[in-house]
Amino acid sequence: MPSPDRPLRAGGRLERVLRAGLFAVTAELNPPDSADPQAVYDAALVLSEVADAINATDASGANVHMSSFGVCALLATAGYEAVYQMSCRDRNRIALQGDLLGAAALGVKNVLCLTGDDVSAGDQPQARRVFDFDSLQLLRTIQIMRDEAKFLSGRAITSPPQVFLGAAENPFAPPLEWRPQRLAKKAAAGAEFIQTQYIFDVPVFERFMGRVRDLGLHEQLYILAGVGPLRSPKIAEFMRSKVPGVVIPDTVIARLDKTPKERWLEEGITICVEIIEQVRQIKGVAGVHVMAYRQEEMVAEIIRRAGLFPRVPPAALQPSAPANAQRS
Repeated sequence: MPSPDRPLRAGGRLERVLRAGLFAVTAELNPPDSADPQAVYDAALVLSEVADAINATDASGANVHMSSFGVCALLATAGYEAVYQMSCRDRNRIALQGDLLGAAALGVKNVLCLTGDDVSAGDQPQARRVFDFDSLQLLRTIQIMRDEAKFLSGRAITSPPQVFLGAAENPFAPPLEWRPQRLAKKAAAGAEFIQTQYIFDVPVFERFMGRVRDLGLHEQLYILAGVGPLRSPKIAEFMRSKVPGVVIPDTVIARLDKTPKERWLEEGITICVEIIEQVRQIKGVAGVHVMAYRQEEMVAEIIRRAGLFPRVPPAALQPSAPANAQRS
């Protein structure tokens, strides 16, 4: 694991849990198709009890929902720990830098940098792509803004954003042998924590983590293994054929197929809990990121059954000023 002696970047709960060497839990909040903030608060209330931070997705799958910025603003002002997902698909560098300052000003302490799914994957494929940056360039830009207190133009930032920087990684995307090198590039660009794509093939993930350790990346990054429940064989088939980057072995789908329909949900939760138990034993895994599309109660059940609840109370975490906090 990275050295606990590193200075805190933002001092949020997620960062302090990881710095303390505790097994972290993050969970995904899928933004509503609504302008009603109560839908966000209802989901957050459930997730906040079982997770150290709540991710707000940024038009995942290239489908429109309430913006990640809007969800994170609601979460932060209500006192929740948010992870702001920033996708490069829809905004250029000017908008991305401005949004980061706005999010930091609202109290958002964690940022996850994503290139973003192509518009062809969504329900409005006629939309124009931006992709002024990719995730590596966005990471480096935010690192410069935070640590050097300047925009890409070189103009000074009077009060730089103090954020804990994250990125995503898919251990299952071919060519598999290249994925750890891609992860190394993200570490070099400024990533401090990583959330992976769904893990259903643990042996492949174990081999990925072996190469990660060979490169010493587990000492540079906090790696959170992505997990989630499968609610039915049909959904499993849909995910592996339609959701970019998701790999589900035949053995997992066959297991659901053999399960009576009335027990599909229970079996999906059991499979997820088993995967959590397995990845917890892999050296270099610092936590899990739980994803269950608009099924917050299911996330809570998984975390409890995996023995990851109750979470450590905030008072038990060592408070510390973030790096560069003295800047005005």
